[in-house]
Amino acid sequence: MRIITTLAQLKKSGYQSKSIKQELRDNLIERLKNKQKVFDGIIGYDTTVIPDVERAILSKHNILLLGLRGQAKTRMARQMVNLLDEYIPIVKGSEILDDPLQPLSVYAKNLIAELGDDTPIDWIHRSQRFGEKLATPDVTVADLIGDVDPIKAATQKLHYADERVLHFGIIPRCNRSIFVINELPDLQARIQVALFNLLEEGDLQIRGFKLRFPLDIQFVFTANPEDYTNRGSIVTPLKDRIESQILTHYPKTIEDAKTITALEADLSTEQKEKIIVPELIKDLIEHIAFAARDSEFVDEKSGVSARLTIAAMENLISTAERRMLINNEKQTVVRLSDFAGVFPAITGKIEMVYEGEQEGSIRVAQNILDKAIRNLFVQYFPNPTKVKKQRKNQQEETNIYKAVQQYFENGNVVDLLTDTSDKTYKNELDKVLGLKETIIHHSSLNIDHSTLYTWMEFLLHGMAAYSLLSKFQLEEGNKFSDITSAMFNYGNDDVDDELKDLFK
Repeated sequence: MRIITTLAQLKKSGYQSKSIKQELRDNLIERLKNKQKVFDGIIGYDTTVIPDVERAILSKHNILLLGLRGQAKTRMARQMVNLLDEYIPIVKGSEILDDPLQPLSVYAKNLIAELGDDTPIDWIHRSQRFGEKLATPDVTVADLIGDVDPIKAATQKLHYADERVLHFGIIPRCNRSIFVINELPDLQARIQVALFNLLEEGDLQIRGFKLRFPLDIQFVFTANPEDYTNRGSIVTPLKDRIESQILTHYPKTIEDAKTITALEADLSTEQKEKIIVPELIKDLIEHIAFAARDSEFVDEKSGVSARLTIAAMENLISTAERRMLINNEKQTVVRLSDFAGVFPAITGKIEMVYEGEQEGSIRVAQNILDKAIRNLFVQYFPNPTKVKKQRKNQQEETNIYKAVQQYFENGNVVDLLTDTSDKTYKNELDKVLGLKETIIHHSSLNIDHSTLYTWMEFLLHGMAAYSLLSKFQLEEGNKFSDITSAMFNYGNDDVDDELKDLFK
Protein backbone atom coordinates (compact mmCIF):
# COMPACT_ATOMS: atom_id res chain seq x y z
CA MET A 1 0.00 0.00 0.00
CA ARG A 2 2.92 2.35 0.52
CA ILE A 3 3.31 2.74 -3.23
CA ILE A 4 0.15 4.87 -3.03
CA THR A 5 1.34 8.46 -2.86
CA THR A 6 -1.65 10.56 -3.97
CA LEU A 7 -5.29 10.92 -3.03
CA ALA A 8 -6.38 9.64 -6.45
CA GLN A 9 -4.40 6.42 -6.01
CA LEU A 10 -5.86 5.98 -2.53
CA LYS A 11 -9.44 6.31 -3.80
CA LYS A 12 -8.72 3.92 -6.66
CA SER A 13 -7.34 1.30 -4.24
CA GLY A 14 -10.72 1.06 -2.54
CA TYR A 15 -9.38 2.12 0.86
CA GLN A 16 -12.14 2.58 3.43
CA SER A 17 -11.80 4.89 6.42
CA LYS A 18 -12.61 3.50 9.83
CA SER A 19 -12.38 4.82 13.37
CA ILE A 20 -9.54 3.69 15.59
CA LYS A 21 -11.95 1.87 17.88
CA GLN A 22 -13.40 -0.04 14.93
CA GLU A 23 -9.85 -0.76 13.77
CA LEU A 24 -8.94 -2.21 17.18
CA ARG A 25 -12.16 -4.21 17.27
CA ASP A 26 -11.67 -5.72 13.79
CA ASN A 27 -8.07 -6.73 14.43
CA LEU A 28 -8.94 -8.19 17.83
CA ILE A 29 -11.69 -10.27 16.26
CA GLU A 30 -9.17 -11.66 13.76
CA ARG A 31 -6.74 -12.58 16.52
CA LEU A 32 -9.38 -14.26 18.61
CA LYS A 33 -10.64 -16.25 15.64
CA ASN A 34 -7.10 -17.39 14.84
CA LYS A 35 -6.34 -18.22 18.51
CA GLN A 36 -3.49 -15.71 18.52
CA LYS A 37 -2.18 -14.21 21.73
CA VAL A 38 -3.24 -10.60 22.16
CA PHE A 39 -0.89 -9.52 24.96
CA ASP A 40 2.68 -10.88 25.23
CA GLY A 41 4.64 -11.07 28.48
CA ILE A 42 1.57 -10.34 30.62
CA ILE A 43 1.55 -13.10 33.24
CA GLY A 44 -1.33 -14.09 35.52
CA TYR A 45 -4.06 -12.11 33.71
CA ASP A 46 -5.27 -14.79 31.30
CA THR A 47 -8.56 -15.42 33.10
CA THR A 48 -9.05 -12.04 34.76
CA VAL A 49 -7.77 -8.76 33.32
CA ILE A 50 -7.08 -9.72 29.69
CA PRO A 51 -10.66 -10.96 29.00
CA ASP A 52 -12.00 -7.71 30.50
CA VAL A 53 -9.75 -5.61 28.24
CA GLU A 54 -10.78 -7.66 25.20
CA ARG A 55 -14.45 -7.14 26.03
CA ALA A 56 -13.86 -3.39 26.37
CA ILE A 57 -12.17 -3.24 22.95
CA LEU A 58 -15.00 -5.21 21.37
CA SER A 59 -17.43 -2.74 22.92
CA LYS A 60 -15.35 0.19 21.57
CA HIS A 61 -14.93 1.64 25.05
CA ASN A 62 -12.44 4.03 26.54
CA ILE A 63 -10.66 2.15 29.32
CA LEU A 64 -9.57 2.87 32.90
CA LEU A 65 -7.06 0.35 34.29
CA LEU A 66 -7.41 0.56 38.06
CA GLY A 67 -4.76 -1.06 40.22
CA LEU A 68 -1.77 -0.63 42.51
CA ARG A 69 1.68 0.18 41.17
CA GLY A 70 3.62 -2.46 39.32
CA GLN A 71 0.57 -4.33 37.94
CA ALA A 72 1.47 -3.99 34.23
CA LYS A 73 -1.19 -1.36 33.51
CA THR A 74 0.97 0.79 31.24
CA ARG A 75 2.48 -2.27 29.56
CA MET A 76 -0.97 -3.52 28.58
CA ALA A 77 -1.91 -0.10 27.22
CA ARG A 78 1.26 0.03 25.12
CA GLN A 79 0.66 -3.43 23.72
CA MET A 80 -2.74 -2.36 22.38
CA VAL A 81 -0.76 -0.73 19.56
CA ASN A 82 -0.23 -4.23 18.14
CA LEU A 83 -3.97 -4.39 17.42
CA LEU A 84 -3.78 -1.44 15.02
CA ASP A 85 -3.37 -1.76 11.24
CA GLU A 86 0.30 -1.87 10.33
CA TYR A 87 0.09 1.28 8.16
CA ILE A 88 -2.54 3.96 7.63
CA PRO A 89 -2.60 6.88 5.14
CA ILE A 90 -2.44 10.52 6.24
CA VAL A 91 -2.42 13.84 4.42
CA LYS A 92 1.27 14.60 4.01
CA GLY A 93 2.45 17.27 6.47
CA SER A 94 -0.60 17.08 8.73
CA GLU A 95 0.08 17.71 12.42
CA ILE A 96 -2.93 15.71 13.53
CA LEU A 97 -2.63 12.73 11.16
CA ASP A 98 -5.59 13.77 8.98
CA ASP A 99 -7.43 10.99 7.18
CA PRO A 100 -7.22 11.91 3.44
CA LEU A 101 -10.83 10.81 2.95
CA GLN A 102 -12.14 12.59 6.06
CA PRO A 103 -9.87 15.60 6.76
CA LEU A 104 -10.31 17.56 9.99
CA SER A 105 -7.77 20.36 10.01
CA VAL A 106 -7.91 23.55 7.96
CA TYR A 107 -4.47 22.64 6.61
CA ALA A 108 -5.68 19.32 5.19
CA LYS A 109 -8.95 20.72 3.87
CA ASN A 110 -7.22 23.62 2.13
CA LEU A 111 -4.56 21.33 0.64
CA ILE A 112 -7.17 18.95 -0.76
CA ALA A 113 -9.22 21.89 -2.07
CA GLU A 114 -6.10 23.21 -3.81
CA LEU A 115 -4.58 20.01 -5.20
CA GLY A 116 -7.59 17.71 -5.37
CA ASP A 117 -6.65 14.17 -6.38
CA ASP A 118 -2.99 15.16 -6.53
CA THR A 119 -2.89 15.72 -2.77
CA PRO A 120 0.24 13.92 -1.47
CA ILE A 121 -0.28 10.98 0.87
CA ASP A 122 2.05 9.62 3.58
CA TRP A 123 1.87 6.28 5.37
CA ILE A 124 2.59 5.98 9.09
CA HIS A 125 3.39 2.83 11.02
CA ARG A 126 1.28 1.76 14.00
CA SER A 127 4.25 2.35 16.32
CA GLN A 128 3.83 6.08 15.61
CA ARG A 129 0.19 6.00 16.65
CA PHE A 130 0.69 6.01 20.39
CA GLY A 131 0.86 8.90 22.81
CA GLU A 132 1.46 8.85 26.54
CA LYS A 133 1.43 11.44 29.30
CA LEU A 134 2.23 11.01 32.96
CA ALA A 135 -0.27 13.08 34.91
CA THR A 136 1.44 15.47 37.29
CA PRO A 137 0.05 18.51 39.11
CA ASP A 138 1.93 20.85 36.76
CA VAL A 139 0.26 19.54 33.56
CA THR A 140 -1.80 22.27 31.86
CA VAL A 141 -4.68 22.36 29.40
CA ALA A 142 -2.25 23.75 26.85
CA ASP A 143 -0.01 20.69 27.28
CA LEU A 144 -2.86 18.27 26.66
CA ILE A 145 -5.19 20.09 24.28
CA GLY A 146 -3.42 23.18 23.00
CA ASP A 147 -3.43 26.95 23.09
CA VAL A 148 -3.54 30.01 20.88
CA ASP A 149 -0.16 30.87 19.37
CA PRO A 150 0.07 34.69 19.22
CA ILE A 151 3.18 34.51 17.00
CA LYS A 152 1.26 32.54 14.36
CA ALA A 153 -1.59 35.04 14.58
CA ALA A 154 0.76 38.00 14.14
CA THR A 155 2.91 36.58 11.33
CA GLN A 156 -0.03 35.22 9.34
CA LYS A 157 -2.30 38.20 10.22
CA LEU A 158 -5.06 35.88 11.42
CA HIS A 159 -7.79 36.32 14.00
CA TYR A 160 -7.36 34.47 17.30
CA ALA A 161 -10.55 32.53 16.53
CA ASP A 162 -8.95 31.07 13.38
CA GLU A 163 -7.94 27.43 13.79
CA ARG A 164 -4.67 28.10 11.99
CA VAL A 165 -3.31 30.07 14.97
CA LEU A 166 -3.69 27.11 17.32
CA HIS A 167 -0.72 25.31 18.76
CA PHE A 168 -1.94 21.75 19.21
CA GLY A 169 -1.27 19.85 22.44
CA ILE A 170 -0.39 16.18 22.69
CA ILE A 171 -3.99 14.89 22.44
CA PRO A 172 -4.86 16.43 19.03
CA ARG A 173 -1.48 15.22 17.75
CA CYS A 174 -2.63 11.73 18.78
CA ASN A 175 -5.65 11.84 16.48
CA ARG A 176 -6.29 8.33 15.05
CA SER A 177 -4.03 6.96 17.80
CA ILE A 178 -4.07 5.41 21.26
CA PHE A 179 -3.52 7.96 24.00
CA VAL A 180 -2.63 6.97 27.57
CA ILE A 181 -2.78 9.17 30.67
CA ASN A 182 -0.94 7.50 33.52
CA GLU A 183 -1.87 8.15 37.17
CA LEU A 184 -5.04 10.05 36.27
CA PRO A 185 -5.85 11.11 39.90
CA ASP A 186 -2.67 13.23 39.93
CA LEU A 187 -4.17 15.41 37.18
CA GLN A 188 -5.72 18.54 38.66
CA ALA A 189 -9.53 18.53 38.71
CA ARG A 190 -9.77 21.58 36.41
CA ILE A 191 -7.60 19.78 33.86
CA GLN A 192 -9.73 16.64 34.11
CA VAL A 193 -12.78 18.77 33.33
CA ALA A 194 -11.16 19.78 30.02
CA LEU A 195 -11.35 16.13 28.94
CA PHE A 196 -15.14 15.87 29.31
CA ASN A 197 -16.04 16.94 25.79
CA LEU A 198 -13.21 14.95 24.24
CA LEU A 199 -14.55 11.74 25.71
CA GLU A 200 -18.23 12.31 25.08
CA GLU A 201 -18.63 14.55 22.02
CA GLY A 202 -15.11 14.43 20.60
CA ASP A 203 -14.88 18.24 20.68
CA LEU A 204 -11.91 20.46 21.33
CA GLN A 205 -12.40 23.59 23.42
CA ILE A 206 -9.48 26.01 23.56
CA ARG A 207 -9.84 29.20 25.54
CA GLY A 208 -13.13 30.83 24.63
CA PHE A 209 -13.21 29.94 20.95
CA LYS A 210 -15.83 27.74 19.38
CA LEU A 211 -14.12 24.84 17.67
CA ARG A 212 -15.78 21.72 16.34
CA PHE A 213 -13.04 19.18 16.10
CA PRO A 214 -14.20 15.55 16.43
CA LEU A 215 -10.94 13.79 17.21
CA ASP A 216 -10.68 10.03 16.76
CA ILE A 217 -8.80 8.68 19.80
CA GLN A 218 -8.76 5.52 21.88
CA PHE A 219 -8.25 6.71 25.46
CA VAL A 220 -6.65 4.49 28.08
CA PHE A 221 -6.24 5.78 31.64
CA THR A 222 -4.37 4.23 34.56
CA ALA A 223 -4.91 4.97 38.23
CA ASN A 224 -4.50 3.63 41.74
CA PRO A 225 -7.71 2.52 43.51
CA GLU A 226 -6.86 4.89 46.34
CA ASP A 227 -4.66 7.86 45.75
CA TYR A 228 -2.04 7.27 48.43
CA THR A 229 -0.17 10.38 47.27
CA ASN A 230 -3.02 12.55 48.55
CA ARG A 231 -2.88 14.73 45.49
CA GLY A 232 -6.40 14.20 44.26
CA SER A 233 -8.89 11.80 42.76
CA ILE A 234 -10.79 11.18 39.54
CA VAL A 235 -13.68 13.62 39.27
CA THR A 236 -17.01 11.82 39.08
CA PRO A 237 -18.24 13.17 35.68
CA LEU A 238 -14.96 12.08 34.05
CA LYS A 239 -15.21 8.63 35.60
CA ASP A 240 -18.76 8.44 34.25
CA ARG A 241 -17.51 9.09 30.70
CA ILE A 242 -14.94 6.25 30.81
CA GLU A 243 -17.03 3.30 29.77
CA SER A 244 -14.94 0.35 31.10
CA GLN A 245 -13.17 0.29 34.45
CA ILE A 246 -10.94 -2.76 34.78
CA LEU A 247 -9.32 -3.88 38.03
CA THR A 248 -5.77 -5.24 37.87
CA HIS A 249 -4.01 -7.31 40.55
CA TYR A 250 -0.68 -8.72 41.67
CA PRO A 251 0.36 -12.28 40.73
CA LYS A 252 -1.79 -14.74 42.65
CA THR A 253 0.71 -17.60 42.65
CA ILE A 254 4.43 -17.93 43.33
CA GLU A 255 4.89 -19.58 39.91
CA ASP A 256 3.38 -16.60 38.08
CA ALA A 257 5.53 -14.24 40.13
CA LYS A 258 8.69 -16.26 39.35
CA THR A 259 7.89 -16.15 35.63
CA ILE A 260 7.51 -12.35 35.72
CA THR A 261 10.80 -11.90 37.60
CA ALA A 262 12.63 -14.23 35.20
CA LEU A 263 11.31 -12.30 32.19
CA GLU A 264 12.01 -8.84 33.56
CA ALA A 265 15.27 -9.19 35.50
CA ASP A 266 18.06 -7.53 33.50
CA LEU A 267 20.92 -10.00 33.84
CA SER A 268 24.08 -10.07 31.76
CA THR A 269 25.14 -13.17 29.85
CA GLU A 270 28.11 -13.47 32.20
CA GLN A 271 25.85 -13.45 35.25
CA LYS A 272 23.58 -16.11 33.76
CA GLU A 273 26.55 -18.35 32.99
CA LYS A 274 28.52 -17.96 36.22
CA ILE A 275 25.86 -17.47 38.90
CA ILE A 276 23.71 -20.49 39.76
CA VAL A 277 20.36 -19.57 41.30
CA PRO A 278 18.62 -22.53 43.02
CA GLU A 279 14.83 -22.77 42.76
CA LEU A 280 14.68 -22.38 46.53
CA ILE A 281 16.24 -18.92 46.21
CA LYS A 282 13.86 -17.93 43.41
CA ASP A 283 10.91 -19.00 45.58
CA LEU A 284 12.23 -17.02 48.54
CA ILE A 285 12.54 -13.85 46.44
CA GLU A 286 8.84 -14.07 45.54
CA HIS A 287 7.84 -14.89 49.10
CA ILE A 288 9.45 -11.58 50.11
CA ALA A 289 6.95 -9.67 47.94
CA PHE A 290 4.01 -11.71 49.27
CA ALA A 291 5.20 -11.15 52.85
CA ALA A 292 5.62 -7.40 52.22
CA ARG A 293 2.05 -7.14 50.93
CA ASP A 294 0.81 -8.74 54.16
CA SER A 295 3.14 -6.82 56.47
CA GLU A 296 1.60 -4.61 59.14
CA PHE A 297 4.45 -2.13 58.57
CA VAL A 298 3.74 -1.59 54.87
CA ASP A 299 1.02 0.71 53.52
CA GLU A 300 -1.32 -1.62 51.64
CA LYS A 301 -2.83 1.34 49.76
CA SER A 302 0.45 1.99 47.98
CA GLY A 303 1.01 -1.66 47.13
CA VAL A 304 4.22 -3.61 46.65
CA SER A 305 5.24 -3.56 43.02
CA ALA A 306 6.54 -6.53 41.04
CA ARG A 307 9.54 -4.25 40.53
CA LEU A 308 10.59 -5.17 44.09
CA THR A 309 11.29 -8.80 43.20
CA ILE A 310 12.90 -7.83 39.90
CA ALA A 311 15.28 -5.38 41.61
CA ALA A 312 15.81 -7.86 44.46
CA MET A 313 16.80 -10.62 42.03
CA GLU A 314 19.22 -8.30 40.21
CA ASN A 315 20.77 -7.18 43.51
CA LEU A 316 20.97 -10.74 44.79
CA ILE A 317 22.86 -11.97 41.74
CA SER A 318 25.12 -8.92 41.80
CA THR A 319 25.93 -9.64 45.47
CA ALA A 320 26.91 -13.19 44.55
CA GLU A 321 28.89 -11.93 41.55
CA ARG A 322 30.80 -9.40 43.66
CA ARG A 323 31.65 -12.13 46.17
CA MET A 324 32.83 -14.39 43.37
CA LEU A 325 35.07 -11.65 41.94
CA ILE A 326 36.54 -10.76 45.35
CA ASN A 327 37.46 -14.40 45.95
CA ASN A 328 38.72 -14.92 42.39
CA GLU A 329 36.26 -17.77 41.75
CA LYS A 330 35.01 -18.88 38.34
CA GLN A 331 31.49 -19.82 39.38
CA THR A 332 29.29 -19.62 42.46
CA VAL A 333 25.87 -20.48 43.84
CA VAL A 334 23.62 -17.84 45.37
CA ARG A 335 23.41 -18.14 49.17
CA LEU A 336 20.95 -16.92 51.75
CA SER A 337 23.72 -14.77 53.21
CA ASP A 338 23.69 -12.90 49.86
CA PHE A 339 20.26 -11.55 50.80
CA ALA A 340 22.06 -8.80 52.71
CA GLY A 341 22.39 -7.16 49.29
CA VAL A 342 18.64 -7.33 48.72
CA PHE A 343 17.67 -4.90 51.50
CA PRO A 344 18.16 -1.76 49.34
CA ALA A 345 15.68 -3.18 46.82
CA ILE A 346 13.13 -3.79 49.58
CA THR A 347 13.49 -0.48 51.42
CA GLY A 348 13.29 1.49 48.18
CA LYS A 349 10.11 -0.20 46.97
CA ILE A 350 7.80 -0.03 49.96
CA GLU A 351 5.80 2.76 51.55
CA MET A 352 5.66 2.31 55.30
CA VAL A 353 2.92 3.21 57.74
CA TYR A 354 3.76 5.14 60.91
CA GLU A 355 4.69 1.99 62.86
CA GLY A 356 7.06 0.94 60.08
CA GLU A 357 8.77 4.34 60.11
CA GLN A 358 9.29 3.98 63.85
CA GLU A 359 10.86 0.56 63.36
CA GLY A 360 13.17 1.80 60.64
CA SER A 361 13.42 0.68 57.03
CA ILE A 362 16.20 -1.89 57.60
CA ARG A 363 14.37 -3.50 60.52
CA VAL A 364 11.20 -3.71 58.44
CA ALA A 365 13.13 -5.28 55.55
CA GLN A 366 14.67 -7.84 57.92
CA ASN A 367 11.26 -8.55 59.39
CA ILE A 368 9.82 -9.13 55.90
CA LEU A 369 12.70 -11.45 54.97
CA ASP A 370 12.26 -13.48 58.17
CA LYS A 371 8.54 -13.77 57.52
CA ALA A 372 9.23 -14.95 53.95
CA ILE A 373 11.68 -17.56 55.29
CA ARG A 374 9.09 -18.80 57.81
CA ASN A 375 6.39 -19.09 55.15
CA LEU A 376 8.67 -21.00 52.78
CA PHE A 377 10.31 -23.12 55.49
CA VAL A 378 7.14 -24.98 56.50
CA GLN A 379 6.56 -26.02 52.88
CA TYR A 380 9.61 -28.28 53.11
CA PHE A 381 10.17 -29.00 56.80
CA PRO A 382 7.95 -29.87 59.80
CA ASN A 383 6.52 -26.79 61.49
CA PRO A 384 8.91 -26.13 64.43
CA THR A 385 6.07 -24.60 66.44
CA LYS A 386 4.15 -27.88 66.32
CA VAL A 387 7.28 -29.89 67.07
CA LYS A 388 7.92 -27.80 70.22
CA LYS A 389 4.33 -28.46 71.41
CA GLN A 390 4.72 -32.26 71.16
CA ARG A 391 5.39 -34.40 74.21
CA LYS A 392 8.99 -35.24 74.97
CA ASN A 393 8.74 -38.88 73.82
CA GLN A 394 7.10 -37.79 70.55
CA GLN A 395 9.82 -35.21 69.98
CA GLU A 396 12.47 -37.89 70.31
CA GLU A 397 10.94 -39.62 67.28
CA THR A 398 9.85 -36.69 65.06
CA ASN A 399 12.17 -33.78 65.89
CA ILE A 400 14.49 -33.58 62.87
CA TYR A 401 16.08 -30.45 64.32
CA LYS A 402 17.44 -32.13 67.47
CA ALA A 403 20.95 -32.92 66.17
CA VAL A 404 21.50 -29.38 64.89
CA GLN A 405 20.14 -27.86 68.10
CA GLN A 406 22.42 -30.08 70.15
CA TYR A 407 25.48 -28.79 68.25
CA PHE A 408 24.70 -25.20 69.17
CA GLU A 409 23.64 -26.09 72.74
CA ASN A 410 27.20 -27.33 73.23
CA GLY A 411 28.38 -23.74 72.87
CA ASN A 412 29.30 -23.75 69.18
CA VAL A 413 28.70 -20.81 66.84
CA VAL A 414 28.66 -20.48 63.04
CA ASP A 415 29.61 -17.32 61.15
CA LEU A 416 28.25 -17.08 57.62
CA LEU A 417 29.80 -13.94 56.22
CA THR A 418 28.62 -12.30 53.02
CA ASP A 419 31.98 -12.07 51.23
CA THR A 420 33.52 -15.35 52.36
CA SER A 421 34.81 -17.79 49.73
CA ASP A 422 32.86 -20.87 48.70
CA LYS A 423 35.43 -23.09 50.39
CA THR A 424 35.22 -21.26 53.72
CA TYR A 425 31.42 -21.11 53.47
CA LYS A 426 31.13 -24.86 52.98
CA ASN A 427 33.64 -25.61 55.73
CA GLU A 428 31.65 -23.46 58.14
CA LEU A 429 28.43 -25.33 57.36
CA ASP A 430 30.17 -28.72 57.48
CA LYS A 431 31.21 -27.97 61.09
CA VAL A 432 27.56 -28.25 62.19
CA LEU A 433 27.18 -31.89 63.24
CA GLY A 434 23.99 -33.42 61.86
CA LEU A 435 23.18 -30.53 59.48
CA LYS A 436 24.15 -32.24 56.24
CA GLU A 437 22.58 -35.54 57.36
CA THR A 438 19.31 -33.82 58.22
CA ILE A 439 19.08 -32.36 54.71
CA ILE A 440 20.15 -35.52 52.88
CA HIS A 441 17.77 -37.78 54.80
CA HIS A 442 14.80 -35.45 54.51
CA SER A 443 13.04 -37.33 51.72
CA SER A 444 10.72 -34.50 50.55
CA LEU A 445 13.62 -32.41 49.24
CA ASN A 446 14.99 -32.59 45.71
CA ILE A 447 18.67 -32.17 46.48
CA ASP A 448 21.58 -32.14 44.08
CA HIS A 449 25.25 -31.41 44.75
CA SER A 450 25.08 -27.77 43.59
CA THR A 451 22.23 -26.85 45.94
CA LEU A 452 23.08 -28.97 48.99
CA TYR A 453 24.76 -26.16 50.91
CA THR A 454 21.98 -23.74 50.01
CA TRP A 455 19.54 -26.08 51.72
CA MET A 456 21.86 -26.47 54.69
CA GLU A 457 22.02 -22.73 55.17
CA PHE A 458 18.26 -22.44 54.64
CA LEU A 459 17.68 -24.90 57.48
CA LEU A 460 19.69 -22.70 59.85
CA HIS A 461 17.82 -19.56 58.80
CA GLY A 462 14.48 -21.35 59.15
CA MET A 463 15.31 -22.68 62.60
CA ALA A 464 16.36 -19.17 63.64
CA ALA A 465 13.15 -17.70 62.23
CA TYR A 466 11.19 -20.12 64.45
CA SER A 467 13.38 -19.40 67.50
CA LEU A 468 15.08 -22.79 67.62
CA LEU A 469 18.39 -20.97 67.15
CA SER A 470 19.49 -17.40 67.61
CA LYS A 471 20.65 -15.36 64.62
CA PHE A 472 22.61 -12.18 65.05
CA GLN A 473 22.84 -9.68 62.23
CA LEU A 474 26.43 -8.65 61.72
CA GLU A 475 27.78 -5.99 59.37
CA GLU A 476 29.61 -8.73 57.47
CA GLY A 477 26.87 -11.39 57.58
CA ASN A 478 25.09 -13.61 60.15
CA LYS A 479 26.12 -15.39 63.34
CA PHE A 480 24.16 -18.48 64.46
CA SER A 481 24.28 -19.75 68.04
CA ASP A 482 22.23 -21.41 70.73
CA ILE A 483 18.88 -19.78 71.47
CA THR A 484 19.87 -19.13 75.11
CA SER A 485 22.72 -16.89 73.97
CA ALA A 486 20.11 -14.29 73.08
CA MET A 487 19.38 -13.89 76.75
CA PHE A 488 22.90 -12.65 77.39
CA ASN A 489 22.77 -10.28 74.41
CA TYR A 490 19.49 -8.70 75.31
CA GLY A 491 19.63 -5.02 74.41
CA ASN A 492 22.07 -5.58 71.56
CA ASP A 493 20.79 -3.87 68.42
CA ASP A 494 21.85 -6.83 66.34
CA VAL A 495 19.50 -9.25 68.05
CA ASP A 496 16.31 -10.07 66.11
CA ASP A 497 13.22 -8.29 67.36
CA GLU A 498 11.45 -11.59 67.68
CA LEU A 499 14.12 -12.85 70.08
CA LYS A 500 13.90 -9.64 72.12
CA ASP A 501 10.16 -10.15 72.49
CA LEU A 502 10.76 -13.74 73.49
CA PHE A 503 12.86 -12.78 76.52
CA LYS A 504 10.93 -9.76 77.78
